[in-house]
Amino acid sequence: MISRAQALRWFAPAVLGFLALAAWEWAVWAQGIPSYILPGPVQIAQTLARDWDSLSVSLLVTVQITFAALAVAASLGLLLAILFAQSRVIEMSLFPYAVVLQVTPIVAIAPLIIIWVDDVRAALLICAWIVAFFPILSNTTVGLQSTDRNLLDLFRLYGASRWQVLWRLKLPSAMPYFLAGLRISGGLALIGAIVAEFVAGTGGTASGLAYRILESGYQLQIPRMFAALVLVSGTGIAIFMALSLLSHLLLRRWHESADTGEHR
Repeated sequence: MISRAQALRWFAPAVLGFLALAAWEWAVWAQGIPSYILPGPVQIAQTLARDWDSLSVSLLVTVQITFAALAVAASLGLLLAILFAQSRVIEMSLFPYAVVLQVTPIVAIAPLIIIWVDDVRAALLICAWIVAFFPILSNTTVGLQSTDRNLLDLFRLYGASRWQVLWRLKLPSAMPYFLAGLRISGGLALIGAIVAEFVAGTGGTASGLAYRILESGYQLQIPRMFAALVLVSGTGIAIFMALSLLSHLLLRRWHESADTGEHR
């Protein structure tokens, strides 16, 4: 049985979105705005359905790069965070370079990466990984270092080894932080993939949805451009919702962050 709070959580955004789309469609019709300037939602939906065969292929490319980059970022971020938790020297040596990766604009270094790496897919993957890597590393490191000191003393009192402390105490304590970083990095991986595809697309290399957006802009097929943008936004929303569901399923039985707040 769906509760009132759950129904409201889905119903309110849906109504607001419908009203916004209706207002958009009405404004385009009432003002007589041509489609090459601003198409209406109905025309965008029609274009999406008509060009689905080509757009879906580009969508698959973008999704593959995004999830591959997210998987690499999650794996390396978790492993490095564990190393940082085990050795303060390693953390002080490597963490500044992770910060350098984070603060360097990907749009500035993407052309270099695409030039240096022969395989376009691999270059796109590297660009998306750079953007998605830092939130997982930073959040997980904070989580591992935020373990309850009293529980650490208790484990030491019972003679637990360093591996037992890590596996049975620190990693479970850091799980909410890791999952929070994963939710952030999911959207960032998509952004990194799109930015890299834009750079590759300007060089004439066909790839994902960003290339379709560029192609549509050059040909003044603005409805098709908006259709590709809808797919990008929808993909980002789907990734966030999937990772939020994963976080809820893993944390709902024992951590406060998964509390839906229905009892409040």
